[in-house]
Amino acid sequence: MAFAEGISIEDAYVRAVPPGQPNSAAFMTLTNAGEQARALIAAESDAAEVLELHTHRMEDGMMQMRQIEQIELPAGETVTLAPGGLHVMLIGLTKPLAPGDQVELTLGFDGGDSQTLSLPVKRIDPSAMPAHQHH
Repeated sequence: MAFAEGISIEDAYVRAVPPGQPNSAAFMTLTNAGEQARALIAAESDAAEVLELHTHRMEDGMMQMRQIEQIELPAGETVTLAPGGLHVMLIGLTKPLAPGDQVELTLGFDGGDSQTLSLPVKRIDPSAMPAHQHH
């Protein structure tokens, strides 16, 4: 667990991707134990050329991934970044990400503080992802 001024970060990992896949994503649970609302505003890593904060939104009946400016962390609440929802997108991977690898990731928060983590690379079981219902 890591701390950035009242924010704890748990269960953080990066998705393993097949060789040649240019992008991946990081997921984690952020808890703001403080009295003030905070926000995750940036992420950096040597593992990718660009990192963006993303969410999934339903638009015109389709799930669309959209870049967002920040991820709100309300005071006293926990926000989960997970497949199919909020996540940190790693765009333009600089090396293959295989299960068991470690990725160093620095999260930037409003107020200027940051937290550097070493995240394990894990394979995501597709059957564990939210399924689309077909009738």
